[in-house]
Amino acid sequence: MNTYRTNLLGQLRKENVGEEVTLSGWIYRRRDHGGVVFVDLRDNDGVTQIVFHPDHAGEDLIDQVTHMSLESVIQITGKVLAREQAQINPKMPTGEIEVDVLSMEVLSKVESLPYAIADESIPEELRLKHRYMDLRTERMHKMMHMRTDFISSLRRRMWNKDFREFHTPILTASSPEGARDFLVPSRIHKGHFYALPQAPQQFKQLLMVSGFDKYFQIAPCFRDEDPRADRHPLEFYQLDVEMSFVEQEDVFNLVEDVIGGVFDEFNGFNGDKWALDSAKWRRIPYAESMLKYSSDKPDLRNPIEICDISDIWLNTDFAVFKNIVNSGGHVRAMAAPKAAAQPRSWFDKVGSWAQKELGAAAAPGYITLKDGEFKGPLFKFLGEENTQKVFEMAGAGEGDAVFFVAAKGRDLHRIASPLRDRLGADLEVTEKEAFRFAWIVDYPMFEETETGEIDFSHNPFSMPEGGMEALESKNPLDIMALQYDLVCNGYEILSGAIRNHRPDVMYKAFEIAGYPNSEVDAQFGGMIRAFKHGSPPHGGCALGIERMMMILMDTDNIREVIPFPANGQAQDLMMSAPSEVTQEQLRDLGIQLDPRVKAALHGEKAAS
Repeated sequence: MNTYRTNLLGQLRKENVGEEVTLSGWIYRRRDHGGVVFVDLRDNDGVTQIVFHPDHAGEDLIDQVTHMSLESVIQITGKVLAREQAQINPKMPTGEIEVDVLSMEVLSKVESLPYAIADESIPEELRLKHRYMDLRTERMHKMMHMRTDFISSLRRRMWNKDFREFHTPILTASSPEGARDFLVPSRIHKGHFYALPQAPQQFKQLLMVSGFDKYFQIAPCFRDEDPRADRHPLEFYQLDVEMSFVEQEDVFNLVEDVIGGVFDEFNGFNGDKWALDSAKWRRIPYAESMLKYSSDKPDLRNPIEICDISDIWLNTDFAVFKNIVNSGGHVRAMAAPKAAAQPRSWFDKVGSWAQKELGAAAAPGYITLKDGEFKGPLFKFLGEENTQKVFEMAGAGEGDAVFFVAAKGRDLHRIASPLRDRLGADLEVTEKEAFRFAWIVDYPMFEETETGEIDFSHNPFSMPEGGMEALESKNPLDIMALQYDLVCNGYEILSGAIRNHRPDVMYKAFEIAGYPNSEVDAQFGGMIRAFKHGSPPHGGCALGIERMMMILMDTDNIREVIPFPANGQAQDLMMSAPSEVTQEQLRDLGIQLDPRVKAALHGEKAAS
């Protein structure tokens, strides 16, 4: 190959026995067996065992390698030997051979290591500070290889469907898209700012207006958001897609083919292949999803469904639930399969968890059915007949329990959805080793705010079902949007819409939400002008690369699938970012720090 190596460290086999080879890599493990030193040498391709024997390598080399720190980089020349039968390692691709070292050169000597790479108990903060070391581990190396292969497969599948890849600007104008922008000050135009794009939304739509039929991009997106386990706080990548002259089903067919195919290709990353839904994937209206699962990203591996029993409780003497229903709230019920066999302490733990972790005002009530007898703190209020009806509605029976959640608005879903997830996990009814997909459709175009005003429910640029006629004739709260999400195993992995490409319909939609034409022009003038010059009907979507990889790799930490992630406080510990800059840099940009910020940076008390 070159002077550093004739072979990679995952290549050598029995067929290479007798060959003289040159290898380079990191010292991974070392063992001294009575003066003979065995070293596992590692590179990007794999691991090969090399042997320092006194008769061949010499005492000087043995002394040198014995006192060298692990993770030092060396180059050796030696002869490939067959291992003795008892020494064969079937778990290693190179486990039938070893290399007898004849010479060695040290390419990079380690002074000291911050931690041992083989130690799996290292805190994440230390791993992130020395991410280059963390990435050397077999597990992380495998994940990063999979990431590049995964993205390559997405590209290949999109090219095969005649999509063109475009690169859109990274420095652009700030626009209100839901999250805070990362702003970049202009040195030339002082007092003006660029923004890093939260998504290439306007650019990809403008490409459709430009006459390109099919666009895609592996797009970096930047959002100043609070971190979550499934959301990176600084940047992330998405498969961004847009098409002209399409309807909703065209987008669905494309995604089911591409994403279904790539999930099938990379299924089994951690071992056995998981069950995988075949297309066509389920279509669940938003209202149904919020009723049955209290979430618009339900985990469909969990068979538990929620039902509304508000009317039943109105006919009881239980004032707490009646008052909630009479004030506009709901009472929901969900089955807990085989929970009647659980001890009282389990029910107490679930109740305590709901109050402490979910902010429930009280522990969720429950009723059990065991040996034909209903029991529980709420049974006396509901009675035999109503309880039987509730069990039937919830799909519960002998040996089961039914839990109740009563609340208004978002508080209801904030409690019911995670309770459903917990019951599924605790009672082991949530399916393991499966990928379960569903489209969430028929999102409401508008919603009523807490102050009674009408505002956009989700994406203001979605085409309303029924177009202008619906906007002019329907109650805004009854209008659906041609908007859709794709969920898998409780994660939203795609969001998209058929776009509103008509300026008159767009102005009308914004007018209903309380925005005058002048404000729409000020915020989105570039796109509005383009639409006035001839815009095709178009639609598309964006799929989160990291979220899909999390699901395929069966990890619940998004940082595990990103080469150089930030920590939970949006800091890059390895590069010490964010960092202070010099006063000269700030002067060039026409920027002064707030005195309170400056004082806080230097541990001083700001002047009042």
